Amino acid sequence: MNASQPLLSSRTLVLIVVAIAINMIGGQLCSTLKLPVFLDSIGTIICALLAGPWVAILSGLLTNLLWGLLSGPVAAAFAPVSMMIGLSAGLMARAGWFRSLPRVVVSGVVITLALTVIAVPIRTYLFAGTTGSGADFFVAYLHAVGENLIESVAVTVIGVNLADKVLSALIAWLLVRRLPQRAQRNFPHMARVR
Repeated sequence: MNASQPLLSSRTLVLIVVAIAINMIGGQLCSTLKLPVFLDSIGTIICALLAGPWVAILSGLLTNLLWGLLSGPVAAAFAPVSMMIGLSAGLMARAGWFRSLPRVVVSGVVITLALTVIAVPIRTYLFAGTTGSGADFFVAYLHAVGENLIESVAVTVIGVNLADKVLSALIAWLLVRRLPQRAQRNFPHMARVR
């Protein structure tokens, strides 16, 4: 990158704003309906596919900070999780793991494993396993049948996020692949997704 080139182009900034909107709409819809999935990282994964891991990390961070300002501290507390989603999705895309349906599914699994390392301590120690999401039922059930809180949270985080991140990765991949050729040419990372 040369000195006259901006760190973030206007095209990238627009992508981040659109990604934040997609994340918040998907997440709010699932939260309102108390679904056991989140769908709040589709936009972050789209950023990862189109613009790489650093833009995806920024998209995830800004989504959660803005959501935290609008709805309360729970969303802001999970900003590191969203950043991990952006990083892992961006690295998987860079390595060519978003080129076919089976690879996208594997990418969703890898993203889930990566975010689990960050999400379990946040959910356990900051919120005692309860965040107001549809997944709270699973934590409470596992804890009630004798699992300790950390195990209950870990099993729930992995289980819910496997479904959520595989579905989110598939949706993001399908949306990006359907972009018009003119739009695809604006994002050099797109070559790693086709």
